Amino acid sequence: MTYISLQTKNPENYSRNLKIAHLYGDLMNTYGDNGNILMLKYMAEKLGASATFEIVSLEDSFDDARYDLVFWGGGQDFEQEVISESLSALTEPLGRYIEADKPLLAICGGYQMLGKYYIDASGKKIVCTGILGHHTENPGNDRIIGDVEIYNADFDETYYGFENHGGRTYLAGDENALGTVKYGGGNNGTTGEEGLIYKNTFGSYFHGPLLSRNPRIAYRLVTIALKQKYGSALELPKFDSLFANLEDQVQITDLKRKSK
Repeated sequence: MTYISLQTKNPENYSRNLKIAHLYGDLMNTYGDNGNILMLKYMAEKLGASATFEIVSLEDSFDDARYDLVFWGGGQDFEQEVISESLSALTEPLGRYIEADKPLLAICGGYQMLGKYYIDASGKKIVCTGILGHHTENPGNDRIIGDVEIYNADFDETYYGFENHGGRTYLAGDENALGTVKYGGGNNGTTGEEGLIYKNTFGSYFHGPLLSRNPRIAYRLVTIALKQKYGSALELPKFDSLFANLEDQVQITDLKRKSK
């Protein structure tokens, strides 16, 4: 049974609301993933909406019509193997959710589990949801660790992050990268791609968390969810009118980090 893990105080003070599923939030929440939850809550409230987060975990059912936004965090090989046995109940409704263009963000392990399979460091094949076409392999002798910067030409946006993963993910032909690697390893250290975009599903290896360093992604996810729920004509404040100072602070922090 799902349970509420976080919600806006005094939701009656907001004219709109978002219901957000945190997939396996009790098991897959490493490397600051809860910071992504807090950033989604902050962004929703700034845009005039309350937010309620429900953890959907082992033995829970996922109702694709219930949720306006989905977050799936990272986990180690052990947690991924544990949840893999419960994925069959999740796959069909989550697949419908994704194909309906509803917004989803998946980090590291969650990103991997959206694909076909993951071969861990011991060579064991972990069956994933198979909803999307990418796959992941872990060579077992090296990890991709360090700061990373990528550029998304479609959005004309630069994203900053920290990566720490043994898996190498390879995208399918119908998937686009979240961005082109400027420095760092990215999905696999060879193709120059980082992350995933498929419809309104976003995946990334960025930890840290991703959204606090890249608030435009949080803004995009929340505005997509609000306009899908309340109509495309819904008028929302532009990012620059609300969050320019927030983004400036993130960029200043990254410039200081690069100069060290």
